[in-house]
Amino acid sequence: MRLFVAVYPPDDVRRDLRRRLTEAVAGRSLRLTALEKWHVTLAFLGEVSGEGLPGLEDALDRVVLPRGRELRLRGGGGFSGRVTWAGVEGQLGDLSDQVRRAAKEAGVSPDERPFTAHLTVMYAHDDAVRTALETYSGPPWTLDEMTLVRSDPAGTYTTLRTW
Repeated sequence: MRLFVAVYPPDDVRRDLRRRLTEAVAGRSLRLTALEKWHVTLAFLGEVSGEGLPGLEDALDRVVLPRGRELRLRGGGGFSGRVTWAGVEGQLGDLSDQVRRAAKEAGVSPDERPFTAHLTVMYAHDDAVRTALETYSGPPWTLDEMTLVRSDPAGTYTTLRTW
């Protein structure tokens, strides 16, 4: 199964961003990713066997979640010209590092690309959306959990566990 560990902003935070992006395109059709999928990936873990899952969960149990840390969606950018994302203000790099170390201890090989805290809003480039993201500063929220998620081939996400 293909897994990742993520932080999900609260619903009101995600709705605020969606409203801002929808207003930015002034009635044009906009192909945003599904709101319920909007998350900040701490670590993409790739394929993990069912037998490896208990060990991974045990290792993630030891991650110290910095509860109470303030986060905010702010600004934005893109990857490879085909991914548009909202940036995240607030420290998540240390948590990402802990999650990656825990995965390695459990025998899982996480993605090694440098961590960039972001929330993917669409798999396309749109000038109006990018412009709206440049000046966007959403409501703050407090970090209170992280989630282990399975990504299915059909594109659905299933929460396996939350800490």
